[in-house]
Amino acid sequence: MIHSRTLDDVTLLTIDRPDRRNALDLDHCVALHRAVDEAVAGGARVLVVTGEGTAFCSGADLGGVYGEAFRAALYGMLGAITSAPVPVIAAVNGPAIGAGTQLAIAADLRIAGPTARFGVPTAKLGLAVDFWTVRRLALLAGGGPARALLLACDELDLDAAERAGLVQRRGGLDDALAWAAKLAGLAPLTHAYNKLALERALEADAPDDETLAAFERCWASDDFAEGRAAGAERRPPRFRGR
Repeated sequence: MIHSRTLDDVTLLTIDRPDRRNALDLDHCVALHRAVDEAVAGGARVLVVTGEGTAFCSGADLGGVYGEAFRAALYGMLGAITSAPVPVIAAVNGPAIGAGTQLAIAADLRIAGPTARFGVPTAKLGLAVDFWTVRRLALLAGGGPARALLLACDELDLDAAERAGLVQRRGGLDDALAWAAKLAGLAPLTHAYNKLALERALEADAPDDETLAAFERCWASDDFAEGRAAGAERRPPRFRGR
């Protein structure tokens, strides 16, 4: 479930699914989207997103519904965060893998603890993240780190993420809330404008038909099915490029 707690002008949103290391399924994406909308409608000036327990978000729940409806819910939720007219801080309290990294980079600012790490291991599963994720990751962390994450399936620990500029501050949830309280005291209309302008500055031309087709092929491929099967059977995957 998603817990929402209001602290003056700050709303704390917590993914509370520690038994799955806060992995996101369709229901949690929908719930987080709703919680963001409700917090903004309720007058929150800053949002803080974190995970319960030792993980921020371990990714998408491969054991759940993982088709087009999930993708629509995931990207709808990420879009709600990027389009919210208030600053959103990701308090990365542990691993942020796959959809967890996507959630972290959808936020405007990131504060991370010593066990934080970021990864996008799609090539281990035969699937793909969308063009928005690739572009945003490259713009926020730089082309080199983005290629290491996407092509080599490397992970960035706290030191590497901070060097890349992906993490702005070190600290825990209390530090994140203190930072949020400070931001909440700044001009909300200016925040709304600055955030909108920054989002527009990050946008590039939409992906062409060839890029979109390649993205869809990953999701529809036998290799994606093989990646899931191999994970469930705890064996190395045998990808065939189809």
